[in-house]
Amino acid sequence: MQLSSNDFELFGLPVRYQVERTDLDARWKRLAAQVHPDRHVGQGAATQAQAMQWALRVNEAYRRLRDPLARGAYLCELRGAPIQAESNTHMCMAFLGEQMEWRECLDEAEDEAGIDALQARVHRRQRGLFDTVARELDSPDGCPNQAAQAVRSLMFVARFLKDIERRRDALFPI
Repeated sequence: MQLSSNDFELFGLPVRYQVERTDLDARWKRLAAQVHPDRHVGQGAATQAQAMQWALRVNEAYRRLRDPLARGAYLCELRGAPIQAESNTHMCMAFLGEQMEWRECLDEAEDEAGIDALQARVHRRQRGLFDTVARELDSPDGCPNQAAQAVRSLMFVARFLKDIERRRDALFPI
């Protein structure tokens, strides 16, 4: 293992979007046990510091690989299509129109049924975007730039789903 390895290499996984979660979890437990600083007690300060660095690296990689959105963004970057969420806000016109429609529906929602229906629509769109990310990153003729666009859209969807929950909480406090 090398600290400079990419997350997939670190976990001994193929560099692809689709990851078997149970396999990832098992690999993480094994790696975390190997590098845990407690296993290196009494081996000197330098060894302890190195073990801590490894533990942080393994946990950081695990967090990134287990989160489908973070994994997609990371893999886009590895494939030469960084997300650049702070500087690249370009989205296709159809998706912008869809966002506006969702916003209007959310603003007009006054009952739980309306909010539930909107949330279901957004979740369906989210699943479609995740499918696009997987297809564009895992197929030999896929386009990492299209995957990056889908990941940027997914970032918006994640924020919008939180907005839906805030609206639900405002309308129907517990």
